[in-house]
Amino acid sequence: MNQVIIRQGTAVVEQIPAPEIQKGTVLVQVDYSCISIGTEISGLRTSGVPLWKRAVQQPDKVRKLIRIAAKQGLSHTRNMIKVKTGAGQPSGYSAAGTVIEVGEGIADLRVGDRVACAGAQFAHHADIIRVPRNLVTPVPEGLSMSEASTVTLGAIAMQGIRRAAPTLGETFVVIGLGILGQLTAQLLKANGCRVIGTDLDAGRIATAKELGMELGIYPREDNGIEAVRRLTDGVGADGVIITAATKSSLILSEAFRMTRKKGRVVVVGDVGLEINRSDIYEKELDFYISTSYGPGRYDRSYEEKGQDYPLGYVRWTENRNMGEYLRLVSEEKVRLVPMISQVFPVEKASEAYKFIQHEEARPMMVLLSYPKQSEITGPSHKVIVNPRPLPLRRNGQQIRIGLIGAGDFAKHMHLPNIRALSGNYELQAVMSQTGHNAAETAKQFGARYAATSYPLLLQDPDIDAVLIATRHDTHAAIILDALRAGKHVYVEKPLALTREELDEIQRFYDDIPEGGSSPVLMTGFNRRFSPYAAKIKEWVAQRSNPMILNYRMNAGYLPLDHWTQTEEGGGRNRGECCHIYDIFTYLTGSKVQRVRVSHLEPATKFYSRSDNFVATMEFADGSVATVTYTALGSKDYPKEQMDIYVDGKNIFLDDYRKLTMTGVKAKGLETKTSSKGQLEALERFAEAVQGRSEWPIPLWQQVQATEIALEVERSLTKGMMNL
Repeated sequence: MNQVIIRQGTAVVEQIPAPEIQKGTVLVQVDYSCISIGTEISGLRTSGVPLWKRAVQQPDKVRKLIRIAAKQGLSHTRNMIKVKTGAGQPSGYSAAGTVIEVGEGIADLRVGDRVACAGAQFAHHADIIRVPRNLVTPVPEGLSMSEASTVTLGAIAMQGIRRAAPTLGETFVVIGLGILGQLTAQLLKANGCRVIGTDLDAGRIATAKELGMELGIYPREDNGIEAVRRLTDGVGADGVIITAATKSSLILSEAFRMTRKKGRVVVVGDVGLEINRSDIYEKELDFYISTSYGPGRYDRSYEEKGQDYPLGYVRWTENRNMGEYLRLVSEEKVRLVPMISQVFPVEKASEAYKFIQHEEARPMMVLLSYPKQSEITGPSHKVIVNPRPLPLRRNGQQIRIGLIGAGDFAKHMHLPNIRALSGNYELQAVMSQTGHNAAETAKQFGARYAATSYPLLLQDPDIDAVLIATRHDTHAAIILDALRAGKHVYVEKPLALTREELDEIQRFYDDIPEGGSSPVLMTGFNRRFSPYAAKIKEWVAQRSNPMILNYRMNAGYLPLDHWTQTEEGGGRNRGECCHIYDIFTYLTGSKVQRVRVSHLEPATKFYSRSDNFVATMEFADGSVATVTYTALGSKDYPKEQMDIYVDGKNIFLDDYRKLTMTGVKAKGLETKTSSKGQLEALERFAEAVQGRSEWPIPLWQQVQATEIALEVERSLTKGMMNL
């Protein structure tokens, strides 16, 4: 399908795979989408700024990159920058079209319904979009889809007015008469207010007056502050709504001075926010910021998970603002047609973006139109991005691998490693729930095709193995589907989040007949493959007594609403500390017999017991291992350290950068950057798939590390202390 992508200062139309339906969402065949001229010109120009200029403008990000380079090396950092700067970005956040598929959990929308959609993450300029229910609203009968496609801009204007709380008969000034200002002026008029507008463009003032605005102020001919006082009998405006965009704070100062005592000023546009105290103090003004299109914005539970706010407590949400705006347009209380400068077919989007940057034309509003549904052959969830003939594969040659889940870790770590291991791997496909991400990643790393549905990869006979790097709560189901399809599996940790999932994976292998072929399964417990872990294993292999192992994970604080802390991630114990349970299993080579857990009870809700605990494991060989996992420490302190006491010797591992041994003459190990074994893990997986070695991690050890994590989780959530 077609989608508009912003790449290095230009807008291009590219073919990407269509999104797949998900629970709580609808698929919409787009009829029209609205280009938000101010926002999208800004994004277009930013994408064309050279990297060094962006660095000067964002010193915090430069400092972050320096820290990453110090820990992970220049090569890794270069890969990150290359992926970030080379990728194009989707554009658009306001569209209207027809529902073509309804996801589970939605009962009030049906296939064929006409709807308007919002959301910078969802309502892109694309033939087909997937949008969560709370960002979709029905289009009133008789309202054109072209007008309905402005729904997001209308909701933004409406929220600014709600923040101002105008009453009948009040006088309001609107500063900036672009599309948001025009809509704001009309909505204020519909609210029974007297409206004064100002803009540097006399033509826009004229348009606003044609659409009902009473008075206009042209700054080049009149002093705005004096004009407002003159037009309000010397009192000043009851309120000012700023819909202009400028880095200067002068507009804010002028707005304050236009306003009467006890008046209010609302900022909708992107303006400088340096406040002069004398402008507001004596008048005791109220100053408000309007957050986009209403309550629910930036709340993932509302926008993506469908959790609505009760109407009795939150009268106007994003969705309700969207619906009310469309009602006003359908009743012709808001007129749009005079403001639509031009409509371009989506295949000519590049021309549309050139047009909106035209200094002389200064268009108010530009729309993109899309092929009718009858002209669409049906959503395709797969697009060939790098056509090439498939090589005849002989036993022991390259493994054709597919990536399921193209998040940052996969793009910054796994894919560069697969490229580095080109003698072992050929990247066949990249799957991501987001089509443009799948296509962009596939292009960057040379995959043959991009997809938005992972079963396509499992059905592909030309894929030997899959690497699963999706959200943690999806791992087990995808693993089982892949194994049943006969694919070898490398899955990022964790292996599973529940006992039931783990048992089902175990049953898969138990049910394979003796002597039968079984696909390789490897969990991404990469630390055991680091040169440091290999050296420690070598040192302790000939021990005559059990060991005491103390591991300290200074994990750093992560907000409790971060996805890894939710049901998607399963928490940091199951999602990250499982690495340490695997290291203990690897070094002891022994079955765990008992797990004991002590956890912090935070005094405030800022911290959580689930990432502040101490777990002690007793192994069958007599070894005792303890992990201290905490979010309380400083990020400037090393993240991971381990002490091992064994046979009169002390082994100390410092953040996978330095290894020392005391009590015997043995050469340690030191590297400039942290070496945690990600590359080596993929290398060992390839050897096993090619039949050149045994499984890199025996199944029982993968299961045991997961079982320990599940037992620790049970203790953290239920307070039980013993196995």
